[in-house]
Amino acid sequence: MSSAAERSVEGTSTGEPGKGVRATAKSIYKFTRPHTIRGTILASLTGVARALIETPTAVELRLIPRAIMGMLALLLGNAYIVGINQIYDVDVDRINKPFLPMAAGEMGKKAAWAVVLTSMICGPLIVSQLFSPVIMGLYCFGLVIGGLYSVPPFQTKRNPFLAGLTIACVRGFLLNFGVYYAVKEALGIPFKWNRAVIFLARFMTVFAGVIAVTKDLPDVEGDKQYNISTFAVRAGVARIANAACIVLGLNYVSAIVEAALVPAFNKAIMIAGHSAFALYLYRARTKLQPDSKESVKAFYARIWDLFYLEYLLYPFI
Repeated sequence: MSSAAERSVEGTSTGEPGKGVRATAKSIYKFTRPHTIRGTILASLTGVARALIETPTAVELRLIPRAIMGMLALLLGNAYIVGINQIYDVDVDRINKPFLPMAAGEMGKKAAWAVVLTSMICGPLIVSQLFSPVIMGLYCFGLVIGGLYSVPPFQTKRNPFLAGLTIACVRGFLLNFGVYYAVKEALGIPFKWNRAVIFLARFMTVFAGVIAVTKDLPDVEGDKQYNISTFAVRAGVARIANAACIVLGLNYVSAIVEAALVPAFNKAIMIAGHSAFALYLYRARTKLQPDSKESVKAFYARIWDLFYLEYLLYPFI
């Protein structure tokens, strides 16, 4: 059964296995893990917005199709990484995430592999045709380490440190740097680091590391049964939730301090926004009941809320 918290993260309820085009589309949608798709879309849109704010005179309508195809390539990469994880995690997902389409029996292994392989082929093909070898290299590197996270015998997810490093690298640095670099490249403007891009790449790498740890909080039961030694399994839900809040809280403090000290930032937006986010995090932790799986899922959903909010703030900092 899926709770309101699960639906807030996944964007859909479990539902009964169905037939026809609508049921197939719904299963594929769930298979792509909608909460991660939303994060990828926000990262893409706000990365483009940031680059265009810096160089508004370089905007041309002919670049819109390229931008759309670039976002499609990112979504295909996202689908490949989360999809291959579900293929190899289907048994443990029947315990931890029974609402996912493979675990729920809504999607068979052949269909899952079809989605994953299509994504793996089409994503790099799009990037190779529209972007430079640098972007292609970053994209393929993300696919490789994202695949090694799930594929035996590597399965870096079984090592908490490597799992966190993988997610932090893909969703933190590669995504945010890659989008900004690709937009500058499309506009014909030489890439140059600026404070906002450096801030986001650094901040979201830390944030993605927090997500890498907190994502395992609701999955302790199944992870224990299948000998997956996550930080949550080793230290317990309460301790890991506290540690995650401390790290993310310090991340917010660093953003506030950086805004106060660096003239390049919009101080009012940076300080007010991150102060509000820190308060939201504090309230989320006070509501967490470590022994309640529903409460833990709700806490994890709130972490993703903060992830989305950071991207909405980004163009204005």
